[in-house]
Amino acid sequence: MATAQDAGTDKPNILVIFGDDIGQTNLSTYSFGLMGYDTPNIDRIASEGAKFTDYYAEQSCTAGRSTFITGQSTLRTGLSKVGLPGANAGMQDVDVTLASALKDHGYATGQFGKNHLGDRDEHLPTEHGFDEFFGNLYHLNAEEEPEQFNYPQDPEFRERFGPRGVLHSYADGEIEDTGPLTRKRMETVDGETAAGAIDFMTRAVESGTPFFTWYNTTRMHYKTHVRDENRSEPGLTAPTEYADGMVENDGVIGEVLDALDELGVADNTLVIYTTDNGPHQNTWPDAGTTPFRSEKNTNWEGAYRVPALIRWPGMIEPGTVYTEMFSGLDWFPTIMAAVGDTDIKSG
Repeated sequence: MATAQDAGTDKPNILVIFGDDIGQTNLSTYSFGLMGYDTPNIDRIASEGAKFTDYYAEQSCTAGRSTFITGQSTLRTGLSKVGLPGANAGMQDVDVTLASALKDHGYATGQFGKNHLGDRDEHLPTEHGFDEFFGNLYHLNAEEEPEQFNYPQDPEFRERFGPRGVLHSYADGEIEDTGPLTRKRMETVDGETAAGAIDFMTRAVESGTPFFTWYNTTRMHYKTHVRDENRSEPGLTAPTEYADGMVENDGVIGEVLDALDELGVADNTLVIYTTDNGPHQNTWPDAGTTPFRSEKNTNWEGAYRVPALIRWPGMIEPGTVYTEMFSGLDWFPTIMAAVGDTDIKSG
């Protein structure tokens, strides 16, 4: 890949957007509307940049996120899964992250949305290279367990083993708990964290600092909770909770992309869209779709082979299709090379 120095430009801003449990077929840039809905905002990244046909993530949420942010195999980090709330499994001090590497190049670093890399204070993104974090720490069905009828009511149990709320933390150690991620809040939390990401990027642009923003939606992990006004919107030929949720998800991502245009930095921002792993297919209608065999949490193609899109104006020809194999492990050195550090793999 070319670098910013090759083009004689300033360091590019970097915006990475992760969906959750989304298959290739769920994006209309891959399926051409086969699912009965379109994702025009996400598709825009491909039409203005490129898409990968043979991109491989990991087969679970934590694994897909840890390989991206550390550039290391889960066999090295142990981050294939995380445990129950309060478990000591999570990011470790020895895990160098893309955020910390980019900070050495003068970047402001912010992570927003789902984390899923451990929930203790020492695991938070702001302990591992990020200046700011605003988001939730678990998958959605774990977040709503305290609202289940059979969840223990004992306050001591809930305090010790219950999920933490949506946190807003900073590199100076400040941590604010903004409240639990309830079923009702799940309808709008991606909008909350998108607003946080936009605010972070705005502050970075105003200060003249290049930014690295990692925005992680909670959609489309089981269980999806869609706002009442968006259920079965007209025009959907096969309306389901997943379809309605994907339309909402695409709209939120559109807001983040539009912010780049409004800030005047779209032409100098590298944008990546992908997801952590393939979709679950065993929870219909709250499930994704993949053209490949099987689903998330298996060792088949459907668990690993997911959508990936990239846009970098002036560096990537619009409408490009990459058919070469590419892995979630490749993003760390590729992004570092893009900002001019081509020796990261030998460091």
